[in-house]
Amino acid sequence: MENSITTEEFRIIKRSLLLRAFSKGDAAIKNGNIVLVTSTQPDEGKTFCAVSLALSMAQERDLTVLLVDADVAKPDVLHTLGVKGSKGLIDVIENDDMDLSECLLRTNIPNLTILPAGKKHKLTTELLASERMGDIIDEIARRYHDRIVIIDAPPVLASSAASVLALHVGQILYVVEAERTREEELVDAFKMIDKCKNINLLLNKTRFTAGKKKFGSYYGYGYN
Repeated sequence: MENSITTEEFRIIKRSLLLRAFSKGDAAIKNGNIVLVTSTQPDEGKTFCAVSLALSMAQERDLTVLLVDADVAKPDVLHTLGVKGSKGLIDVIENDDMDLSECLLRTNIPNLTILPAGKKHKLTTELLASERMGDIIDEIARRYHDRIVIIDAPPVLASSAASVLALHVGQILYVVEAERTREEELVDAFKMIDKCKNINLLLNKTRFTAGKKKFGSYYGYGYN
């Protein structure tokens, strides 16, 4: 990622997530290295945030990143990154004989791998709620101790899939669009994902600027 205000912002966002992901002892979180990115409604910028977070984390020296597109109804990760793929998450859940490695896509960023959404399926939520899905996530968390898994999930109030996925993850990055998302919507949405106890809010598309200089101007990135 090139130096920019957005780059600096995601450096700050990722730091607290990484600290929790690899905490030890009493502070350890089950599947803390698996982060779900979601929002309340569509078009609040969750996929942009998921991709940006993955790119930022992939810059870490001793870390690998798996970006999972779990928004099967509206998959946009591959398009956002300009990558082509076919088989993905739903295919490997549905087919017990298929290994996860068959669906992973390498990128030109050494530490970043993508798991596409795969084919559309009328029983997407049921597949995501299956024991097979739980086994896949647990396997990823155990097999790659130095890996962060970022899951781009559907919006909470637009699909029940997000609440199902929240059962398996250690952390949630919840994208809130400034001046659009209503408080009552957030309350309803949080009730659906409250099985995950580590929810981080990200205020997106804000127009607020404190003072005369924008964030990041110390490094020469910001402009008045």
